[in-house]
Amino acid sequence: MTTTYTARAVPPGVLKELRTADDAGRPMAPFTDEEGGAPLRCCLRRSAPGESIALVSYAPLRRWAAGTGADPGAYDEQGPVFIHAEECARPEGGALPFTGAHRVLRRYAADGRILGGRLVREPQDFEPALTDAFADPEVALVHVRAVEYGCFLYEVRRDRPARTTGAASGSRSPRRSRA
Repeated sequence: MTTTYTARAVPPGVLKELRTADDAGRPMAPFTDEEGGAPLRCCLRRSAPGESIALVSYAPLRRWAAGTGADPGAYDEQGPVFIHAEECARPEGGALPFTGAHRVLRRYAADGRILGGRLVREPQDFEPALTDAFADPEVALVHVRAVEYGCFLYEVRRDRPARTTGAASGSRSPRRSRA
């Protein structure tokens, strides 16, 4: 059985918030990207010369934790990410983006703890690295990060089993923070 991993861009609702004020509370400051090539986290592609983009502060683990009830503790961090200054098309295709350079895969548990990381040097090593990460049942999600600056690129979550027709949909309450 082959598993396909899906890169998750910054969600549209979060992008709307970041375009008003980023996770550090600063207003967005759009600029024209004269050179192109910035890794855009909204649509998971590189910017083209002349596009209007912004560099905003984003806290991906904090936002994930807020939605799940996890407590990332000291692993709650925010950092710079490029986004389009205006709403854009969502990512296309299923290929994992930004694999042409060394990347770090950080593994996180459902309670927000970091479980480890792995350096991925070659594009063909991404799928096996994700397979290894998700072979650990404690891994809930993986952050793909740039090595050179440590910036968050995108998230990959554990696949959920497909629901069968007529199955009851149980509701779970989120875990409470230990704060």
